[in-house]
Amino acid sequence: MGLLIRGGKVFNSQLNHLQEADILIDGDCIAAVGHNLDAPTDVRELDASKYIILPGLINAHTHSHNNFTKGSGDNWTLEDQLNHGAALNANRTPDDVYVCTAIGAIEMLKTGCTAAFDLFMGTPAPTDDTVEAVVRAYKDVGLRAVIAPSVADVVFYRVIPKLIDFLPPDLRKTVESMRPVPTKSLLKLTENAIRRWHESESGRIRIAVSPTTPGQNTDEFLRGCSLLSRKYGVGIHTHLAETKVQAIYGLQRWGKSLVAHLADIGLLSPDFVGAHAVWLTEEDIKMLANAGASVAHNPAANLKLGSGIAPIREMLEHNLNVGLGTDGSLSSDNQNMFEAMRFGATVAKVRFPYQQNRWVSSRDAWKMATLGSAYVLGMADGLGAVAPGRKADLVLLRSDSINLRPMNDAINALVYAESGDDVDTVLVNGKVVLEHGRVLTVGEESLRVAAQETVDRLREKNADAWLWAEQLTPYIQASCQETIRIPYPINRYATSILTNEQR
Repeated sequence: MGLLIRGGKVFNSQLNHLQEADILIDGDCIAAVGHNLDAPTDVRELDASKYIILPGLINAHTHSHNNFTKGSGDNWTLEDQLNHGAALNANRTPDDVYVCTAIGAIEMLKTGCTAAFDLFMGTPAPTDDTVEAVVRAYKDVGLRAVIAPSVADVVFYRVIPKLIDFLPPDLRKTVESMRPVPTKSLLKLTENAIRRWHESESGRIRIAVSPTTPGQNTDEFLRGCSLLSRKYGVGIHTHLAETKVQAIYGLQRWGKSLVAHLADIGLLSPDFVGAHAVWLTEEDIKMLANAGASVAHNPAANLKLGSGIAPIREMLEHNLNVGLGTDGSLSSDNQNMFEAMRFGATVAKVRFPYQQNRWVSSRDAWKMATLGSAYVLGMADGLGAVAPGRKADLVLLRSDSINLRPMNDAINALVYAESGDDVDTVLVNGKVVLEHGRVLTVGEESLRVAAQETVDRLREKNADAWLWAEQLTPYIQASCQETIRIPYPINRYATSILTNEQR
């Protein structure tokens, strides 16, 4: 049975206009959009006269494993956060992983997001069982997802320049004894996931390849990821130059920028996505754009972790595709794409005082969260707009809400004023999965209870790992502070870095 959404105010981003129209859905796609459409006899009608209809927002970069860790850290850099990885993520069962993924998927649905690129991690690495749990969670909740087991075959503590030199002998011995998960087993895990789950659930679930960061992987693994991407036609998604520490490490290790090294070993392509991309030079941006690659911009996380302000205006000027993400809830504390749009359209303005022609606008942010992110997910022609032939991933907002009244400019209202609180009904793949704010697919309340119980249990179980991370914290901070004083061709901070001589 099809569905006819009758009398809603459909948002056209090209015209910045709300126009009353009907939407006819046939299967998982939009068949027609128009005024007073004829209803086939076997079609159910949904009255949308009190709603604004949007294409589902698309989260270009998140981490489902972080749904249990929201609110866990403050005044942490990325390196502080990764140092606490085992304390926050260890000892999870597949059932724990399922609950963790499901509550994040519900949060996205309830704030108008219908699709996500999820780079989920495990400690020490994901397993076949945890991949299955993540897939099952998205399947059950009803969200569209590209799932990428994000893995590394280099120990994190080895990629912080000079950290070993800062450590006292006992901690140094422990760090030097750490061994990564073998490269071949990680490639096998990823290939197994692709073979088993890619294009499952009528294409709603896809699999991609994810080396965690270039620096935290061997060239053998990076080349293996490139081979898997080409063999199976799947995407590659990595964290790219997120912090200056990462950029400096790459320069020290390879004698060139991270992007230049990835180009040398053949990773750059239209299937490549670099998340964050804060510390890119103009030449890096040109290389990515020429390869047809994409960036997943995560402004809230970049700010909270003090990573810097990404050069989004330069990316857009070079016609580099940019999608928009929330990042994981450890970094940004929620999965709200309306908030991501607001950050995306505001933070970049301070980079160009009184040069309004170079500011990132509400239109730019909207495009990043829809068509830009659709490209990131490998669905440029299927998502991101309300139009015939597109997937029926739709969001109905209450049009008379306090956030949207009075409405002077539609796209400004959606980007700067809407909070996600006005999401009423959501469709994914032509099916209603959220109706009048209630999730129809899974038991939300029981999942929230299970999430809290699981976090309380894991906190106690991982107490020793937390103590270990706290022991290392001052040494990691000292080595990072030393590293960022090393000169680099660009500065993405909101202030200059003072050397020891200048202090």
